[in-house]
Amino acid sequence: MIPELLKTSLAQRIAAAITNREAAVDVMKELQRHYGWLTDEALEEASQLLGLSPLQIEELATFYEMIYRRPVGRHVVHVCDSISCWAVGGETLLGALSQLLEIRPGSTTADDSVTLLPCSCLGNCGEAPCMMVDEKQYGRMTPESASQLITALRTGTSQKPIK
Repeated sequence: MIPELLKTSLAQRIAAAITNREAAVDVMKELQRHYGWLTDEALEEASQLLGLSPLQIEELATFYEMIYRRPVGRHVVHVCDSISCWAVGGETLLGALSQLLEIRPGSTTADDSVTLLPCSCLGNCGEAPCMMVDEKQYGRMTPESASQLITALRTGTSQKPIK
């Protein structure tokens, strides 16, 4: 169940939107932050808050790559696989991360710490190849810099995002 403070905050966002559907992604992302992923319960709660059918919420949730309909690790690493990133080493970057984490793209490490996901575009072509860890973007990545970033993630030290 959604805590009252979060429910109030979401209701305010919905009220400020032109249409309830406009607020749907924000609502889903906030519920995802609360639950860790968009659970069936969270989807139903979003539906009730927004006055949209569960099917409408599901359609939106499955369209957006940053909405997770299944459990993910404590950290989610997205590697851009757009043509811009692919042309300058994105595929190599994804392969190196897969090897480093010992998982296939789309999977989560055995300790549930990291989920590795390719994504269609992070909107940062000028800094290709890029990746995003949780909600922070990193650009001009190499296998070496990605390895350092993952090490910092696992040890709790910070790295400077590009945005």
